[in-house]
Amino acid sequence: MAEDVLAPMVGKILKIKVKAGDAVQEDDEVLVMESMKLETSVHAPCSGVVKEIKVSEGDRVEEDDVLLVIE
Repeated sequence: MAEDVLAPMVGKILKIKVKAGDAVQEDDEVLVMESMKLETSVHAPCSGVVKEIKVSEGDRVEEDDVLLVIE
Protein backbone atom coordinates (compact mmCIF):
# COMPACT_ATOMS: atom_id res chain seq x y z
CA MET A 1 0.00 0.00 0.00
CA ALA A 2 1.35 3.42 -0.94
CA GLU A 3 1.97 6.07 1.69
CA ASP A 4 2.25 9.80 0.97
CA VAL A 5 5.05 11.84 2.54
CA LEU A 6 3.51 15.21 3.42
CA ALA A 7 5.10 18.61 3.92
CA PRO A 8 5.24 19.29 7.67
CA MET A 9 5.01 23.05 7.09
CA VAL A 10 5.01 25.79 4.47
CA GLY A 11 8.45 26.13 2.93
CA LYS A 12 10.85 25.59 0.04
CA ILE A 13 12.39 22.31 -1.08
CA LEU A 14 16.18 22.63 -0.72
CA LYS A 15 17.49 19.11 -1.42
CA ILE A 16 15.86 15.87 -2.50
CA LYS A 17 17.92 12.98 -1.13
CA VAL A 18 16.18 10.08 -2.92
CA LYS A 19 15.01 9.23 -6.43
CA ALA A 20 12.18 7.08 -7.77
CA GLY A 21 13.05 3.42 -7.30
CA ASP A 22 15.23 3.95 -4.21
CA ALA A 23 14.60 1.68 -1.23
CA VAL A 24 14.14 3.59 2.04
CA GLN A 25 13.82 2.56 5.66
CA GLU A 26 11.45 4.15 8.15
CA ASP A 27 12.98 7.41 9.46
CA ASP A 28 15.50 7.77 6.58
CA GLU A 29 15.97 11.41 5.57
CA VAL A 30 14.28 11.83 2.17
CA LEU A 31 14.51 15.59 1.67
CA VAL A 32 15.43 18.90 3.27
CA MET A 33 13.08 21.90 3.43
CA GLU A 34 13.64 25.50 4.45
CA SER A 35 11.03 27.42 6.41
CA MET A 36 11.58 30.77 8.09
CA LYS A 37 15.36 30.51 7.44
CA LEU A 38 15.57 27.13 9.23
CA GLU A 39 16.39 23.85 7.50
CA THR A 40 14.15 20.91 8.38
CA SER A 41 14.70 17.27 7.45
CA VAL A 42 11.72 15.27 6.24
CA HIS A 43 11.90 11.55 7.05
CA ALA A 44 10.25 8.48 5.56
CA PRO A 45 7.16 7.51 7.60
CA CYS A 46 7.60 3.85 6.60
CA SER A 47 9.98 1.45 4.86
CA GLY A 48 9.48 0.77 1.17
CA VAL A 49 10.41 1.94 -2.32
CA VAL A 50 10.07 5.52 -3.54
CA LYS A 51 7.33 5.27 -6.18
CA GLU A 52 7.02 8.92 -7.21
CA ILE A 53 8.54 12.30 -6.36
CA LYS A 54 5.99 15.07 -6.74
CA VAL A 55 8.25 18.10 -6.09
CA SER A 56 11.51 19.53 -7.41
CA GLU A 57 14.31 21.36 -5.64
CA GLY A 58 13.36 25.03 -5.34
CA ASP A 59 9.60 24.36 -5.25
CA ARG A 60 7.49 26.18 -2.67
CA VAL A 61 5.05 23.92 -0.83
CA GLU A 62 2.18 24.35 1.57
CA GLU A 63 1.66 22.36 4.76
CA ASP A 64 0.33 18.85 3.99
CA ASP A 65 1.24 18.99 0.26
CA VAL A 66 2.28 15.54 -1.00
CA LEU A 67 6.06 15.54 -1.51
CA LEU A 68 6.62 11.94 -2.54
CA VAL A 69 5.00 8.52 -2.45
CA ILE A 70 6.50 5.40 -0.84
CA GLU A 71 5.12 1.98 -1.70
